[in-house]
Amino acid sequence: MSSMADIPYKSLVQINRESATPVFRQIADQFIHFIQRGYLIADAKLPGTRALSQLLGVHRNTVIAAYEELEVQGWIKSLPNKGTVVLHGFNNRPLKIQSSQSAVINQYPQQTGFHFEQTNILDNPFEFSGCEYVLNDGAPDIRLLQMDDLSRVYSSNLKRKSNRKKLTGYNQEGSEYFKANLCNYLNLSRGLHISGKNLLITRSTEMSVYITSRILLSEGDLVLVADLSYFSMNMIFQKNGAVIKTVPVDREGIDVEAIADICRLHRVRMVYITPHHHYPTTVTLSAERRIRLLQLAAEQGFIILEDDYDYDFHYNKSPVLPLCSADTAGMVVYTGSFGKSLAPGFRTGFLVAPENLMAEMRKYLGIIDRQGDILMEQALGEMIQEGEIHRYLRKSLKVYQERRDYFAQLLQTHLPDEVTFEVPTGGLAFWLEWNKRPNLLQLSKQCAQNNLFMPKTLLYQNQQLAAMRVGFGSLSFEEMEKVIHILQKSIDL
Repeated sequence: MSSMADIPYKSLVQINRESATPVFRQIADQFIHFIQRGYLIADAKLPGTRALSQLLGVHRNTVIAAYEELEVQGWIKSLPNKGTVVLHGFNNRPLKIQSSQSAVINQYPQQTGFHFEQTNILDNPFEFSGCEYVLNDGAPDIRLLQMDDLSRVYSSNLKRKSNRKKLTGYNQEGSEYFKANLCNYLNLSRGLHISGKNLLITRSTEMSVYITSRILLSEGDLVLVADLSYFSMNMIFQKNGAVIKTVPVDREGIDVEAIADICRLHRVRMVYITPHHHYPTTVTLSAERRIRLLQLAAEQGFIILEDDYDYDFHYNKSPVLPLCSADTAGMVVYTGSFGKSLAPGFRTGFLVAPENLMAEMRKYLGIIDRQGDILMEQALGEMIQEGEIHRYLRKSLKVYQERRDYFAQLLQTHLPDEVTFEVPTGGLAFWLEWNKRPNLLQLSKQCAQNNLFMPKTLLYQNQQLAAMRVGFGSLSFEEMEKVIHILQKSIDL
C-alpha cells in the first residue's frame, strides 16, 4: 500500500478559494486525478480526515465531504478497522512523484499520445488587432441595431407557453413557422418559387457550403471559381478533395465563355459564383452572362453554387434577381444569409435546392446540427410576419447609402491619384485598385503603426494587381475621415 508519506498531499492538493467550485469538490477531483494517473493504486490507504484537514488547512467537515463524494462515485471505501482505502486503480506499484511534478500534476497534456493527420488548408486566416480603427470586408454596423426590440421579440418567444414543448426536444428540421415565413420573404424579394420542401436552415453560409460540398463533391472533382474569390469557400472545397481552377472576372462578372472553354477540355463538377456582387470586386454578373451560364450548366451538367451573401443591401435600383429564380433545369443550389442587418446572434444561413437534394442535405444537417435553434427561428419568423425585417432594412439602407456616398467623396478628394474605384450599387464594401501598385503588406504595417488595422484577407496583390476590399458599412463619418487620413499619411511615407 501507499503510505501517507508517499504522497505529498500538502503540496499536490491545490485549493483555489476564489473558484466557484466548492473546496470539497476541488479536493475530491484532485484525488481522482491521483488515482487515474497511478499515484494512488488499488488498496492504497488514505490519510484520516483529521490528519488531512490539518495538512490542507481546511475544516475537517470539508475533508469528510470530499471523502463522501469519492465514495459515492465509487473511488474509495471506508472499511472497519482499516480506514479509507482506494477501491479502483492500478494494481502495481504507485508512480513515484518527483519534486518537480508537484506544481504541474494537475495540468492537462499539451500533446496527444496518438498520431493524427494535420492539415494547413483550414488554418484560421483571420487576424485581430488592438488598433483603434479596423477595416473589414463589408460588415454591417452593430451600433445601428435596435437591441431592445430584438431582445423583446426573443424574450416574448422564450416566455410563450406554446413554445415550451418545442424546446424540450431535438428539431433538426427547424421551425416550420420560420421556414414558411422565410419562403414567403425569399419568394417576394428574390423572385423565387419555393416551399419549405426546398429550404434548409443552417447556422451560416459556410455551413451551407460545407454541407453542399460533402454531398456533391468527390475526390478530384473540378470546381471553378472566380480568379479572385472568397477564401473560406475555397478552403472548404479543397478540404473536400476538390481541384480548384480559376476563371477571369471583368466588369460584367465572371467570364462565362472561359467556363465554356474549360468545359470543352475537362469535366466540370461545380461553378461557385457570387453574381449579385462578386466577392471581392463587387461587380454584378450581366444579364447576358446569366442566361449563358444557366444554358451551359444544363448542357454540360455542372452545378451552379450561387452565393448571394449581401442581396439585401442595394441602393440605386431594384436588385438583379438571382440565377436561382430563372433556373428551370434544377442546376442551381442557392445559398445566402438571413438577417445580416441584425446582430450576429440573430442571423442564420439557408440553402435552396430541389426536393431530392434537400432530402439528402437534411440527413447531414441532422448529424452536425441536430438540436437546431428553434427559439431564434420562431423570433425571426415573427419579425418577418410583422414586417420588422423590412423596417430594419429601410432604416439601415438609408444610413449605409449615405456612408457609401461619403466614403466615395473622401476617396475622390484625398486619394484621387492613388486609387481607382467604382461606387458600388449594393453591398457594404468598395473595391479599390491602387494605381502605383504599392506593397500592400508594407502599407498595412505602416497603417498599423498609425492605429489602423488592415487584415491580410482584404489585400489582393500580384504582378498585375494591387487592390483592396474595404468595408464602409461599419464606419461612421468621423471614422471614415480618420481611416482616409491614415491611408493618405501611410502611402506618402
